Amino acid sequence: MNSFVTDGSLASPRAQGLRRVAPLLVALPLLVGSPQRSQACASCGCTLSADAAMGYSALPGWRLSVEYDYINQDQLRSGTHTVTGVPAGTELEHQTINQYVTAGLSYSPNSSWNLTLLIPYVIRSHSTYGEYDPTQPLPELSRSFSSSIGDAKLIASYQGFLSTNNLGIQLGVKVPSGQYGTAVQFYSGPNAGTPLDASLQPGTGSTDVIVGAYYYQAISQDFDAFVNGQFQSAVKHHMDQPGNDYRPGNSLTVSLGLRYEANPRWVPQLQLNLLHKSPDQGALADVQNTAGSVAYVSPGLTAQLSAHLHAFVFAQLPVYSNLYGIQLFPRWTASGGLTYAF
Repeated sequence: MNSFVTDGSLASPRAQGLRRVAPLLVALPLLVGSPQRSQACASCGCTLSADAAMGYSALPGWRLSVEYDYINQDQLRSGTHTVTGVPAGTELEHQTINQYVTAGLSYSPNSSWNLTLLIPYVIRSHSTYGEYDPTQPLPELSRSFSSSIGDAKLIASYQGFLSTNNLGIQLGVKVPSGQYGTAVQFYSGPNAGTPLDASLQPGTGSTDVIVGAYYYQAISQDFDAFVNGQFQSAVKHHMDQPGNDYRPGNSLTVSLGLRYEANPRWVPQLQLNLLHKSPDQGALADVQNTAGSVAYVSPGLTAQLSAHLHAFVFAQLPVYSNLYGIQLFPRWTASGGLTYAF
């Protein structure tokens, strides 16, 4: 797809140096899948730009990758603040732990075009006290667990607008390959045998269109900068019957950051990741508690393990959130990945 290393005609000494280390920095583009997994709530998807983390590439060839994301939502927040409880008659959630293992396959026939397939495996545990009644002791927790394939994405990218191949656009589709609707149920507690919320299922049951754009540029001898954005919207949803319908809200992610490339074997970097999500819709949607805006500061490191194998590790630290209703929110998230180019 794209890379801070390009194979275009760059005239500057910095660009020529980048061309010399290009084979060391080639990596699988993951922007289309990593910044946002299946974001039923405003905080349960990963917003990290793994594409930028690994370094954009304009070199042709095949690339394989695997990425792991960990998101532990254990803090109740509403608006811009933490909360210690919920109003009577409102669900009191306890914790949601999201783990995503995403396999990727990418093919670039030339420096302008790229096609990427991303298949996530979603591991999610969730616990809730159910409807809060201040006149009664807290009930036993109701718990659920799911471990299955999520919704796959197929993304086409074009970056042939400039001779430097550092400006690109994306068009893709997310397909409903994961379980959705009422597939996963609580296995213990008062809610045992009842379906988990549609927003917490491994998939959304919707076909989504994805559009995006990105730009990256060397800004000094050792620093590169990037900015990218992506919009995702459901255009068709399987659960469309009155009283049994669900449509995930639209989402917009924007990331910008810096990479310090004095040593191509060890590349420290810093990202700012922004997400805005609109409410889910439908009779099965938790309309009041699935929207909001969040911002993360994400320090990380990319390492060259061999000529064709690279790795990255990042932490995401929330610096701002404005959430509709009351939602579980992570205090931090972690991401790591490997990519092999051939």
